[in-house]
Amino acid sequence: MQPVNSDMGTVPGLWREPVAGFRTYLMLERGLSANTVSAYLSDAVKLAEYSSGIRPEDMSSDRLGAFLTDEYEAGISKRTQARFLSSLNCFFDYMVLEHRMEANPCARLDAPKLSRRLPVVLSVDEVCAIIDSVDLSGPLGHRNRAILDVMYSCGLRVSEVITLRISDLFFEEGFIRVTGKGDKQRLVPIGGPAIRSVENYLAQSKRGFTSRTDDVLFLNRRGKPLSRVMVFNIVRLQAEAAGVTKVISPHTFRHSFATHLVENGADLRAVQQMLGHESILTTEIYTHVDSVHIRESVINHHPRK
Repeated sequence: MQPVNSDMGTVPGLWREPVAGFRTYLMLERGLSANTVSAYLSDAVKLAEYSSGIRPEDMSSDRLGAFLTDEYEAGISKRTQARFLSSLNCFFDYMVLEHRMEANPCARLDAPKLSRRLPVVLSVDEVCAIIDSVDLSGPLGHRNRAILDVMYSCGLRVSEVITLRISDLFFEEGFIRVTGKGDKQRLVPIGGPAIRSVENYLAQSKRGFTSRTDDVLFLNRRGKPLSRVMVFNIVRLQAEAAGVTKVISPHTFRHSFATHLVENGADLRAVQQMLGHESILTTEIYTHVDSVHIRESVINHHPRK
């Protein structure tokens, strides 16, 4: 078998076949995104390089603990430590599933305790200011406004925005079809302002709804799909134009979408489905954000603050 290369170097000989099988397992059986697969493989390859003279089948909890201790002492964050252990736990789960090992050596290792980070959230006024700051007289103005409107109206990830297709738009029904992580599809409601922005963009760009060759909704100047970096730049430039000083990214619109829904009484299960979260525990972060908002309101307005 050829060495496994995937932006992480060449895997040592004893690990090549297991790591190649692990990659196939992550992509086909787990259906994980390309970014997640790359991260998991990168962590597995670090272990392989550390243990190049040892078969993965012979890894013990003690040897694995020594490797993780070396990585931790190198100064990586607790969050990276946790992801590292999660990646290796998944790799050895795969080895057990393939009957290459009887037990997962990660099972006896403790994950670092993580503090829960609350996301940066825009106020409704800040979101409106950013969207309204777009110059619609320019050639790309209607496209940029439509991107911002759709991100906030539907709570999309940046990867979901750039892969959205014209054939995914069901405006008469008030929904769009979104392809999320693991190619899982979901229907998400879309509001009137976002629909009008998209329709204005399509009218300005003289593109119809029947095209089969360029079905991708948001395109660059050359008629090609947008990259993630392009959307990051659009958000950054419009935040500056609106005078918003918070450090934000496209994901901030997703956080703001969810937080504003929860603040206004939306059912958490409905928010979970719209965001495409597998677990309700992931969505619960927005109840904490709402609690922070309530606490700040009480402190700022209480007569004995």
